[in-house]
Amino acid sequence: MSGYVVQRNGRAATVEELAPLAFAGNAHFTAAQVRDGGVRGLDLHMRRLRVASQEMFGTALPDERVRELLRVALAAGGTADVSLRATVYAPVGAGTDDGSGPELDVLVRTGPPVTGPAGPLAVEAVEYEGVLPAVKHVGEMAKTYYPRQAATRGFDDAVFVDRRGRLSEGSIWNLAFWDGSTVVWPVARMLGGVTMGIVRRQLDRLGAPQRDAEITLADVPGLAGAVVMNSWTPGVPVHRIDETAVPEAPSFVELLHRAYEAEPLTSP
Repeated sequence: MSGYVVQRNGRAATVEELAPLAFAGNAHFTAAQVRDGGVRGLDLHMRRLRVASQEMFGTALPDERVRELLRVALAAGGTADVSLRATVYAPVGAGTDDGSGPELDVLVRTGPPVTGPAGPLAVEAVEYEGVLPAVKHVGEMAKTYYPRQAATRGFDDAVFVDRRGRLSEGSIWNLAFWDGSTVVWPVARMLGGVTMGIVRRQLDRLGAPQRDAEITLADVPGLAGAVVMNSWTPGVPVHRIDETAVPEAPSFVELLHRAYEAEPLTSP
C-alpha cells in the first residue's frame, strides 16, 4: 500500500483519465495538511479554488461539491492525518454552447502527512515573475528550476524578485519579515497563500502588529528576521538572503506558529 489515494470526481482515477493531465497546463490546485480529519483555513482553500476557476475557465464549481469530493477522498484514505491536494481542470475539448464555460473535473490526492524543514535556510534571490502569479496553477517550471540552480551554488532554496525589484515569494513559499516589533508582509505580484491568510487573520485576533511594505534586496540588511511559510508550516527561519545575513528571531517564529495554531480545524 503506497499510502496514496487519487480520485477523479469522487471515484478512483484510472490511468486513462490521468494521462491527459501529464501533457496539459490548464489546471490549478490547492494543497493542505489534514489533521484529525480537519483543515485549517478551509474557507480560504474554497475561495482559492473558486476564484482561480473563474479566472482560468470563466466558471467555478459550488463549494459544497468540492467539499463533498474532499470528504469522499479522505474517507477512502482511512486515516485522519494526511497531505491533500485538490486540482481543478477542464478536460481537453470540454466546453459549452451557451458560453457558460466548460464542465470542470476535480482530482483529489491524499498521501502521508508532511511537515516543513527545520531551517534555518539560506536562499538565493532571482528575478522572476510568473504568468498569473495570483493563481496557484500547475504551469510553474521556474519553481523547480531556480531552487535546483540555487542548490548548485550552496543555497537551500530560491526566493523571487519581481520586475520592480521587490521581494515577492519563495519557490513554494510565501515570505514574511520582522522589523523587531511588527510582522511585515511583502507587497509584490505573487500568490497569496492560505497559510499567510490564516496567520494574518489570527494575528489580528491576537492583537499583534502587522503591516504591508515593499521589501527590496537593499532593505535586507535592516531586517530583524525572515521566514518562509506554506501549507506545511507557518514559519521556517531564513538566516541568509544571497550573501546578507538575517538575524535569528525566535519570538517572531513563535508568534507565527501561535497564530497558525489558533486557527480551528474544520472538517470538509
